[in-house]
Amino acid sequence: MNGTDTSPWWHPQRHADRRPALLARARIDAAVRGWMAERDFLVIDPPGLQRSPGNETHLHAFATRMIGKDGQEQAMYLHTSPEFTMKKLLAAGETRIASLQHVWRNRERSALHHPEFTMLEWYRTGEPYEAIIDDTLAIIRLAAEVTGIAQFDFRGRVCDPRAEAERISVAEAFERFAGIDLLATMNADGMPDDAALAAQMERVGMALPEDRRWSYLFTHVLVEKVEPELGNGRVTVLDRYPACEAALARRVPGDPRVSERFEVYACGVELANGFGELTDAAEQRVRFNAEMDEKARIYGERYPVDEDFLAALDFMPEASGVALGFDRLVMLATGAQRIEAVLWAPVAE
Repeated sequence: MNGTDTSPWWHPQRHADRRPALLARARIDAAVRGWMAERDFLVIDPPGLQRSPGNETHLHAFATRMIGKDGQEQAMYLHTSPEFTMKKLLAAGETRIASLQHVWRNRERSALHHPEFTMLEWYRTGEPYEAIIDDTLAIIRLAAEVTGIAQFDFRGRVCDPRAEAERISVAEAFERFAGIDLLATMNADGMPDDAALAAQMERVGMALPEDRRWSYLFTHVLVEKVEPELGNGRVTVLDRYPACEAALARRVPGDPRVSERFEVYACGVELANGFGELTDAAEQRVRFNAEMDEKARIYGERYPVDEDFLAALDFMPEASGVALGFDRLVMLATGAQRIEAVLWAPVAE
């Protein structure tokens, strides 16, 4: 869709304009499913309706009510990710699983965001998260091969999906692109120091946002200075996030300040977010509660913790997983500039 066409998405002429990208989407979907099957991934279909939609501060869910036979109502949510269900299946004994389905996130709509979108998520048990990173890069290349696009091009930034990917830690990226020593703003256990990060931002001439908590300062630098530099020319793997910014990832052995979390970028667009998965239920509970305390402070609401999920972590083996924004990948692989251009039917505004 372009910004000047005001006809509805279902108008025959507009649909004819959109159809080539939609057909490419269907081909990429089939290719991904085939790729997964060739590597013994079982593609599953988790339910979208959940007791907890996830417990991250800035993820917002759609809420509903489920009415039982006795007329009693129970709060339910459309999931923001199939993660909890998939990890329960890992606890049950599955070893390689994938999901390609719709998820829902409230308060999100832009050229790169849609309230209902498609997420490709997959997990490997007993394998390091480097294997999941390799998978992610292979899927990105696969999408480019399906459409035959020579390079991704988004808002004037270009990226060769076939080139060897760049891999850089978050700390290295902050030093290179913002002149900030991020690890110096945390203690040896990974506890962040708000004032230390604020002082470094002032030293390099960055304006401080109104909220000067470490997490907000971190995000401000990441968005303003780091993300625009990622995925230019080739795909970038941004690796080893601060542990306090990775609620579902395990810490890096030998350095509790950072975690086994990575994100993948192309043309400055975040495509995927993955982890070496945390399986310590006690630590996960502490992290969830901290996230919900922050959500309550900022937004005045909190989501319930999925006790069934925490119980399943006691049975879950070591695993790695990743969630990839399928629509964004299709955008880049077709040259589209808005996410709605590659959705069969966008949510009505």
